[in-house]
Amino acid sequence: MPPPLEKERIKQMQVTSSSFKENTRDALSNPTLQNSLKRLHTGFVSSRSRAAARMPEFELLRDQARDIKDHVLAHLDVYLEKFELQCQAHGGHVHWCRDENHAKDVVLDICQKANAKTVTKGKSMIGEEIAINDHLEANGIEPIETDLGEYIIQLRNEPPSHIIAPAIHVSKEQVADVFRLTHSDLDPARNLDEPDNILAEARAMLRNRYMEADVGITGANFLVAETGSSIIVTNEGNGDLTQTLPRVHIVLASIEKIVPTLLDATALLRVLARSATGQEMSSYTTFSTGPKRDTDVDGPSEYHVILLDNGRSDLLDSEFKEMLRCIRCGACLNHCPVYGAIGGHAYGWVYPGPMGSVLSPGLIGLQNTKHLPQASTLCGKCEEVCPVRIPLPLLLRNWRFLIYDRGLTDRKLTFGLSIWAYLAKRPMLYHLVVRWLIRVLALGARKKGRYKYLPGLKAWTQTRDFPAPQGKTFMQQWR
Repeated sequence: MPPPLEKERIKQMQVTSSSFKENTRDALSNPTLQNSLKRLHTGFVSSRSRAAARMPEFELLRDQARDIKDHVLAHLDVYLEKFELQCQAHGGHVHWCRDENHAKDVVLDICQKANAKTVTKGKSMIGEEIAINDHLEANGIEPIETDLGEYIIQLRNEPPSHIIAPAIHVSKEQVADVFRLTHSDLDPARNLDEPDNILAEARAMLRNRYMEADVGITGANFLVAETGSSIIVTNEGNGDLTQTLPRVHIVLASIEKIVPTLLDATALLRVLARSATGQEMSSYTTFSTGPKRDTDVDGPSEYHVILLDNGRSDLLDSEFKEMLRCIRCGACLNHCPVYGAIGGHAYGWVYPGPMGSVLSPGLIGLQNTKHLPQASTLCGKCEEVCPVRIPLPLLLRNWRFLIYDRGLTDRKLTFGLSIWAYLAKRPMLYHLVVRWLIRVLALGARKKGRYKYLPGLKAWTQTRDFPAPQGKTFMQQWR
């Protein structure tokens, strides 16, 4: 049985993972959300399948991607130090940050030294993890999200609900409503019925903000130890404008984003886009190596890389270290039946879906997230599609072991399992009880053949009927 992690952290930002059951009920009763979630299967899932089918060597690439990440994790200290040396050699600055508060303070200090009034941001899950927008706003600096999805949810004052499609829970009509409310200086009768019109309006509103920004903040899909470069992949071009137009570029990255060489980065890029959106490559794949040189036409004058630990060193030294292979493609979310039913906000923190149910307990503590590892059917689809072959079902089970060991299991569930265990250890009694129960259920259903309500099974019967048993038990038929 796996040992517990040495430390558990409680974040200052609000975490609602402990209210997962209540969050789930709200999500299931939200018709707009349920309609939006249908796009997962008609979009990302089918696109990923077609992209993989077009590449005969796709499974071999997944093996290669897994091996690259495993090699990095086994020598992480070496590659982090090499990255720092190469980044500095090209004029960049590396900041080692132990936790979210440290990282927020470093970012704020860089912005204040630049006398920044506005900061443009590309999509960054690390930015969400450390709640950098809230911190900048509290200190008089305006953060402006430039990814379309992030821009929409910023106007709606919401967190992202998906790691690659942050506004997937928002309908077109809801986007139009928030644009009319926020962009109040425009013609209220303008046509926002078409996605192209919404996109054009967002582009027009953001264009000047790029030029006005003093600092640009992006995430990093990969950091290359060989060259000291950061890599981002986008489909909108906002990342390029965010990191080249302002005087200062800040990269937010966690320590496991390191890859040894540019060749390794290329291998990972080949599985990233195909797994995420079903594209051969994202529209923009941008490499940044230090500030602009004297001969460069454009680019930032300062280049800073924030390397965040925030609990990852503890994960690296635990049975959950394979989670650090994750390249944030979102494939496990797209294929997960639980995420597909409740969306991302129900998980209560930055990382939703199967990857979040494994990662979040390690970063913010099992006490705060004890419901998440239970929110899985263990169907294995997440592992089946993961581009770096993370054994997510196994890791979810390991968290379940810890939940039980620490006495965090729901008392009703524990009581029910104890009764089942008592019976299971006594086969004759078990078969007798099962035969009796099946007979009672079959008689109670009569001609209907199903139940709309059963005591103790409300969670099942409130959304679906419970089929009544028909005929003999399996063991009776076997005999």
